[in-house]
Amino acid sequence: MGFQAIQGEGWLLAKAEQLINWGRSRSPWPFPYGTACCGIELMCALASGYDMARFGAERVAFTPRQCDVLIVAGTITKKMVPVLKRIYAQMAEPKWVLAVGACACSGGVFRTYSTHQGIGSVIPVDVYIPGCPPRPEGILYALLKLIDKIEADHPLYKQRSKVIEALEAAK
Repeated sequence: MGFQAIQGEGWLLAKAEQLINWGRSRSPWPFPYGTACCGIELMCALASGYDMARFGAERVAFTPRQCDVLIVAGTITKKMVPVLKRIYAQMAEPKWVLAVGACACSGGVFRTYSTHQGIGSVIPVDVYIPGCPPRPEGILYALLKLIDKIEADHPLYKQRSKVIEALEAAK
């Protein structure tokens, strides 16, 4: 998984990268930002019937500083855009975003002056979930795709040279 990006750089760095990714993928902490009917489907996916907690997303927090997955579910008006940007900026790195529903993905059926046409132009989105509203199974599937993306990420790749220098200095 992580061996291609750091091949030849050492066994320790590759194993540390895999361990970090494993831990992050097993405990995504979601911040639900539900604004419309997609928020109701998100609540359904979090409830015991579909049980999003079985994928490690059981600690739902309502403060962005303690979350790493922002779940935007529903219509975003132009007045909400600065709030959404601020919430995203307050989240610690690494952070990921799920756009739930047609309104969050593209504005949906609301082609009006007050509705923002998709959050992808405001903050980076990792997984789009289409539907009006999407079923809870779709939300769970998107969470699994996000977990796959987290596991394939290279958290140490950006800091690779610093880590290698530290290892060389420690010899």
